[in-house]
Amino acid sequence: MHISAKADYGMRALLELAASYRVDPNQLTKGDAIATAQKVPVKFLEGILRQLRQSGIVASQRGADGGYRLDRNPAEVTIADVVRALDGPLAAVRGKRPEEVEYDGASEHLREVWIAVRASMRHVLEGISLDDVATNNLPSDVTELLAEPGAWQRRSG
Repeated sequence: MHISAKADYGMRALLELAASYRVDPNQLTKGDAIATAQKVPVKFLEGILRQLRQSGIVASQRGADGGYRLDRNPAEVTIADVVRALDGPLAAVRGKRPEEVEYDGASEHLREVWIAVRASMRHVLEGISLDDVATNNLPSDVTELLAEPGAWQRRSG
């Protein structure tokens, strides 16, 4: 799975906002403060926050006292919500949803593999909320995956 810079930066920004939410759900945080805290480019982050606002995950207020805040409880926002808001569908094959591709001959069952991959991604990403990450309270099935031999090692190829 390729995790885009946009999704990575977006998650990090939302985790900053989740920390603020725990203190005061209405607290506004400046975009440049988020960028500084997470060491991400301000201009790129502004575009990401705009997309997250359009998706209903973030609210913003303009002006000297303005900033950003989560528009939903962090326990209700999944990583899948964020990835979809910023990058579109979790899994695509040549720009199509896996169920829309068709193969012939020796490849005729490849679509089922892509659908299984998407189902696996959904299981993990829809099962983890911003609050889970912010409080280091990952679901047990995810922590079991982290404990698998080789989970932390890169495979060549």
